[in-house]
Amino acid sequence: MQLGAFSISLTVKDIRKSKAFYEGLGFSDMGGTGDEDWVILKNGDTVIGLFQGMFEKNMLTFNPGWNQNAEKLAEFQDIRSLQDDLKAKGYQFAAEADPSTSGPASFMLVDPDGNPVLIDQHV
Repeated sequence: MQLGAFSISLTVKDIRKSKAFYEGLGFSDMGGTGDEDWVILKNGDTVIGLFQGMFEKNMLTFNPGWNQNAEKLAEFQDIRSLQDDLKAKGYQFAAEADPSTSGPASFMLVDPDGNPVLIDQHV
């Protein structure tokens, strides 16, 4: 099972202060400007998303169909197929992708410690 590109999505109180903090650690812009209360930053292969007022908790994020540069992969397991595989293993979902659709979709799991895990396909 390949979940795609990994990033951590952080809930922040002040997008500009947080962005400046991580830029000081060597992260640079990958997506967003902060004007819409989110920004994606990258340092090497490490990707973090900063989100102000969008989520209650920090979460693990996986993007099927993307590599760590947000470039579409030639081959990948569609999110609905991933969802079916996880259902067959007995996983419970906090939110599900509509199985009758194609293309972009997402689902969410919650790990045993209450950490949200977002599987978010953009292609």
